[in-house]
Amino acid sequence: MVMGFSLHLLLLFVHLAICSSEQTFPYMTSNVEEVAGRSFDYIVVGGGTAGCPLAATLSEKFSVLLVERGSSPYGDPFILELKYFGFPFLQTNEYTSAAQRFVSTDGVPNFRGRVLGGSAAINAGFYGRASKDFVKKVGWDKEGVKNAYEWVESRIISKPDHLTPWSHAVAFSFLEAGILPYNGFSLEHIQGTKIGATSFDNQGRRHLPADLLPAGNPSKITVLLNATVDKVIFQRTRKHGTRDERLARGIRFIKSDGSSNQTYEAYLNQPDNSGSWGDVILSAGALGSPQILLLSGIGPQQHLKNFEIPLVLNLKGVGEGMQDNTAIQLYVNYNPQNPTPGPASAAGIADDFKIITEAGIKPISLNGTTVSYFIGKIAFPESFGKLELNSTDPRANPSVTFNYLSTEKDLAECVKMTELLELALRSKSIASLVGSNEYRKKPMPTKDELQKLCKTTVSTFSHYHGGCTMGSVVDKNYRVYGVKGLRVIDGSTFLESPGTNPMATVLMLGRYQGLKILQERKDA
Repeated sequence: MVMGFSLHLLLLFVHLAICSSEQTFPYMTSNVEEVAGRSFDYIVVGGGTAGCPLAATLSEKFSVLLVERGSSPYGDPFILELKYFGFPFLQTNEYTSAAQRFVSTDGVPNFRGRVLGGSAAINAGFYGRASKDFVKKVGWDKEGVKNAYEWVESRIISKPDHLTPWSHAVAFSFLEAGILPYNGFSLEHIQGTKIGATSFDNQGRRHLPADLLPAGNPSKITVLLNATVDKVIFQRTRKHGTRDERLARGIRFIKSDGSSNQTYEAYLNQPDNSGSWGDVILSAGALGSPQILLLSGIGPQQHLKNFEIPLVLNLKGVGEGMQDNTAIQLYVNYNPQNPTPGPASAAGIADDFKIITEAGIKPISLNGTTVSYFIGKIAFPESFGKLELNSTDPRANPSVTFNYLSTEKDLAECVKMTELLELALRSKSIASLVGSNEYRKKPMPTKDELQKLCKTTVSTFSHYHGGCTMGSVVDKNYRVYGVKGLRVIDGSTFLESPGTNPMATVLMLGRYQGLKILQERKDA
């Protein structure tokens, strides 16, 4: 059931036909010839969770090219409909699937989004803001952050109007496990058990980051689909007789489907004497953004030399600080009459915010077979790794190492987290739901057994981040150190994963930084 390239084009036309009667979407094309050679005020690389709100915001004043390596999600029920949640992970391929599979060198399978809307088009849709401490630590303006969250929430986020029997039992199982207090529905990241917001509406339709594009000036946005950027184009400039500077001039890209290696280029508009340059902005995610910097010649000198990539800037932080939140899953023997996939609605925030617990029902085959599971993650792991190139093909996954549980502190936190999951599994709420005391009769695992479980069954929420971290690769305005006209605005800049799930904050970041850039241009 793999969707081919031609079918994705058909889905794009379906989307355009549907949306023409509702709201104005930007012009979208998969024809690279239509974009090649053209110039724009801003070029945003990655039409995902950060890239879509960023492009929408910048388009209020400027022309924007939004380049997405994947296809349009519109018309694809596996993406748009709640009843098919999880199905994109079951139909991956090398070049065109909405979910691109990768396996870290640690041996843990993972996924990244490859579709307009990014990973937020295929994830569980759980929405919760970052903690106040996170906002303060990053140095964002509290009021600006609040306004940016609300801009997103008013357009694509919903409050669940009811809980399924599964979600209801899960919430109470967390309370029985001691994850207190019960906070009911909340957007905030607060200690205890809560019900989160979601990108699925109460009719079971997913709302996407791409749905934010009409909120800007769609006539100023061009969306190029099925195109993969392989480098940022730079030109040398000399300023006041000092050393040469490198200025981002545009991008080079290829078709994503593997049919050709021919390259194409698009450029930033050159300003008149009174104007200022726009930027190339990488919003390609924690794997994509550092990969593009490396392919462009920005990164550790020796690593670039190994791939015969001409050096633009020896920036050692590129690819460093890669981190994923160690997760553990416990499966539940829950077999309702009509099992349908269901993402998490309830979340537990425990141990002074250091542990996050959720639970869901996911498909394991396209015939509708599902499994129910509890899952927890370590919110602030000490362990981190790095990202490096595997090849110079931008369509290929880079090599990434997360070094899960490489410190004693992380292992101890994993034991504590897994013990909470085991307690929730043995709750009266779960026993009542499944109609059996099967789990309640089982003795709790020993510490040694929990350690072994942690070491042998590491999983992931796919909340990985880093590779272009603030203070190492980008400054507080998300400008890449040592070059002009290049920024990175996405989760690759994070030193930790915000909130229960990072989607809310990455969406907010696109809007927040877009407004900052507009204000910079106005002040200039």
